[in-house]
Amino acid sequence: MPNPLRVPLVLLCAALLAGCSAFAFVNDSAPTDTYRRTAGIAYGPLDRHRLDVYVPASRPAAAPVVVFFYGGAWRTGSRSEYLFVGEALASRGIVAVIADYRLYPEVKFPDFVSDSALAMRWAIANAAAYGGDPRRVFAMGHSAGAYNAAMVALDPEWLARAGGGGAGGIRGFIGLAGPYDFLPIKSRSLRDIFGYPDTPPETQPIRAASASAPPTLLVTAKSDGVVDPGNSARLATKLRESGVAVTEVAYDSVGHRTLIGAFALPLRPLAPVLDDVERFVREQGG
Repeated sequence: MPNPLRVPLVLLCAALLAGCSAFAFVNDSAPTDTYRRTAGIAYGPLDRHRLDVYVPASRPAAAPVVVFFYGGAWRTGSRSEYLFVGEALASRGIVAVIADYRLYPEVKFPDFVSDSALAMRWAIANAAAYGGDPRRVFAMGHSAGAYNAAMVALDPEWLARAGGGGAGGIRGFIGLAGPYDFLPIKSRSLRDIFGYPDTPPETQPIRAASASAPPTLLVTAKSDGVVDPGNSARLATKLRESGVAVTEVAYDSVGHRTLIGAFALPLRPLAPVLDDVERFVREQGG
């Protein structure tokens, strides 16, 4: 019997792989009864210092909180495109925070990391007001956003400089297809962002891997043609050598873009990304 999901899945995957905006479709397909959204909250003084909070409709007490940073090579992206991620997390009883951050060419490294740290500080300070537990706040990102999340979660100085008191407030790090160890920079589009040819080693999240890092979930697509999955493997090795608990998951059925797309309800049959993220959050949430 033919699978009735096959045609829509194929079309959506083709759109994502082609770089087309499938966000409108998956966002329109997202259920509306699983969350309550508060949009456009300022976490800092600048125009791009805005975030949206998705509270589970069930309003569980002291729920875990996941702060999500989207990808886009530090050049593109908007929190409104990732409603489907907020809905997915809220549907599992997790308070989701989706944050914008400044992009190139307005800024270069390290400003987008500083913005991410400010957003994390806001989430920890305000979690309780949205039904979240400030002791169970996780940093999560996809692609360039996974880099931002890794920098903030692995190096306590970022959160300390943002006034957040160090990374002790981050319960775990969830990296989805992130670049963590990419020197020397081969991509011409990234060279100006990171100060090539004199890119400092401190730009690399792997350099911040230490025993103080929180438990980590690293998710990759085996066929990722955008970010080498070796980034995750090398970071996992370095963290384990430091005594940090690391979970690695690699999927055969998705690529770089469909990995994050699999959070959307129509694409969840592609890979159990949401299930694995929820499991990690529950296991590490205490």
